Amino acid sequence: MRILIAEDEPVLASQLKKTLVSEGLTVDVAVDGAEAQYLGETEPYDVIILDLGLPIRDGLTVLKNLRSGGNDTTILILTARNDWTDRVDGLDAGADDYLTKPFHMAELSARVRALIRRKAGKATPVFSKDDVTFDTRNNQVTVQGVPTNLTSQEIAVLSYLFHNSGRLVSRTELSDHIYQHEGDRDSNTIAVFVNRLRKKLGSNLIETVRGRGYVIKATA
Repeated sequence: MRILIAEDEPVLASQLKKTLVSEGLTVDVAVDGAEAQYLGETEPYDVIILDLGLPIRDGLTVLKNLRSGGNDTTILILTARNDWTDRVDGLDAGADDYLTKPFHMAELSARVRALIRRKAGKATPVFSKDDVTFDTRNNQVTVQGVPTNLTSQEIAVLSYLFHNSGRLVSRTELSDHIYQHEGDRDSNTIAVFVNRLRKKLGSNLIETVRGRGYVIKATA
């Protein structure tokens, strides 16, 4: 899953990125509102973490511009402001959730996971299909109850397919959601990751629709 962090405080932005990357998420960082809006308009993010106090263009303006342009990416706003009206303005402008600084990283991570599940229409953080269980809270994957080690790329592919279970996902879409903005995207490597997952998790978990993409059928 791919996240955009729009935060101009270098230390906080670095901490946020480190935390989310450690949880298997792909993360881009924007340091001002103009860059945040550009990336939000041109890149397919699963969640945007948007600070309201951005330079050049404030976060509330970015939020309003994205929504007025028809962008429905899930947005979590961050604010250091104590006035409750700022949070109301953000939610009324189209934000999906908010956190007030300072906050605990564990809470932010949990909110991001919940927002991803909500957007995907999933009620639980644990996905199960046949003998395979995937716990998004710690990225633990088990087969018949036995933990299985996966690489970060394999986790990224598996997570996106599980969150979109029941829907056909193309190689291009997978590439867009597991690589960073300036990353070297190669949709052909997706087939390599899928083949590795099949060897580790069973050949029936991920189905191929020739020429169109991959799907994990309905999950528990």
